[in-house]
This record gives sequence, C-alpha cells and structure tokens, in this order.
Amino acid sequence: MSELTIGGSPTVRRRRLGAELRRLREQAGLSADDAARHLECSPSKISRVETGRTPARVRDVRDLLDLYLVHDSSERGILLDLVRQSKEQGWWQSFGDAVPDWLETLIGLEGDADTICTYESVLVPGLLQTEEYTRALAMDFDGEGSPSEAERTVALKRERQKRRGQTGRRIHALLDEAVLRRPVGGSEVLRGQLEHLLAEASSGRVVIGVIPFRAGGYPAQGFPFTLFEFPDTRDQPVVYLEALSGAVYLEKAHEVRRYKVAFDKLRACALGPDEAGAMIMRIVEKVKVE
Repeated sequence: MSELTIGGSPTVRRRRLGAELRRLREQAGLSADDAARHLECSPSKISRVETGRTPARVRDVRDLLDLYLVHDSSERGILLDLVRQSKEQGWWQSFGDAVPDWLETLIGLEGDADTICTYESVLVPGLLQTEEYTRALAMDFDGEGSPSEAERTVALKRERQKRRGQTGRRIHALLDEAVLRRPVGGSEVLRGQLEHLLAEASSGRVVIGVIPFRAGGYPAQGFPFTLFEFPDTRDQPVVYLEALSGAVYLEKAHEVRRYKVAFDKLRACALGPDEAGAMIMRIVEKVKVE
C-alpha cells in the first residue's frame, strides 16, 4: 500500500486511485449505487471516478473511506495524498484546448505504458508520424481549420513523440499495406513518412509488421486499436479506440483479452520486421520513380 503513490502521470494516478476505491468498495460488500447514495451523487459519477475518467475530490474520497470502514490513518493518508497528486497538471496543459479530455487520457497512457501495441488499417499511427504527414492530416481533417491550428497539432504530436522516445519504450505496430500506399499529403510526404518508418524500425525502438494485400481478409480488419500495458501490475491494460470526435477506452478484463487475442491473430497474418522493411523499401523506390 505504501507504494501506491510512486510514479506515473496524473492520468495513471487517477486510474490507480479509482482501482483502489473500487477494491475497497467491493471489499466492503457495497455497490456503486450504495456509494452514490452516500455521496448524494449519480452512480455514473462513482463509475467515472473508479475508472479514472473524473478526478476525485478529497472530501468525496474521505467520505467514501468512512463508508468503506477504512480507519487506518496511514492508508487514508496515502489515498488522500494520491487524490492531490492525481490533480497535478500534465505537461500537455500548456497546449490548452488543443487537448480535450479524451486526448489527455491518451497522452497520459502513452507516457506511462511499458508496451504499446497498435494496429492501423488506414493511417500511420500518431506516434510514428512525420511532421509533414501530421500537418497534412490536420489540414485535411478540418478544411476550415487555420494553419496555426494545424501547427499546434503538429507541435503537440512532436512533443508526444519526443517524450515517448525519452522513455525508451517500444512500439509494436501492425500496419495494413494500404497505410503504406495512401499518399497523405502527396508522394513527397509519403516518401518521407515511409523513410521515417524505416529509420524508427532500424533504431530498435519500433517493431513494424505489415499485413499485405495478398493476405485477403483477416481478423479485426478495418477496426484500428491500440493496447497499452504497464510495468506496474496494479495498472490494468487499456484498449484505445479512436472515433471522429473522441475516443473509447476499454478496461474490463474480458474486453482487453479479446483485443490481445486479436493482436496475436493480426501478427500471425503480418509480414515480420525484415519482410515488412523490404516491402517498405520497395514502395519508397516506387514513389521516388513516380
């Protein structure tokens, strides 16, 4: 219990606090409805706190600990300290409204994950994009967006990539062949992006697999997802699913297990790192000729 406050971004601290509150509630034999009645709030608020979606208030946690019969002063102190730590601002706060709540959660997970496994069927994963590729996407996504907004998106992603690189953590990326051939931003931008993928792969920081067209249909085809796993076993894996204007995060064990199985099946369909690298090089040469 004394290690509960060690390390992690505000995002992960909120998740860890929520998991501990859920454990204590279940240990006390109480439902989320019971906790909601005690706080005079909605059960959905209890759910958001227990999943780390909503920052907890010190007063609410203190009241919940009373309800759960947690009287040990040391344990209460650790949990209340964690409430305060979970409210600390992350580095991304300086980007203001460029970071909505759903993206704040993603950035926190990226920073604390030990392993990132991602499958993409259309676009290069964000953490592996070049600035030119990101800029082209930002301009295409919102035709009415200003260049300054696009540059803020580029700067934010550049900082996310920089911090990921500092951790030394590896990314396992499985890409549909279509990702390598879609000329986002034009052929010159695509060529630079493909060369960047090769450089990342050669650095040892990224493992890239490619699912070739000849594989035909395959499991999870067309449904991109990212799986985050953490070095601390108290932090449960999370699956990230991106939508047009937000994201969904899956944390239930049976849901996460399904995506782990899907990633393994995708990997079985994909070309390994050497063959994938050779394919990317062939496409780069073709783009150069064109």
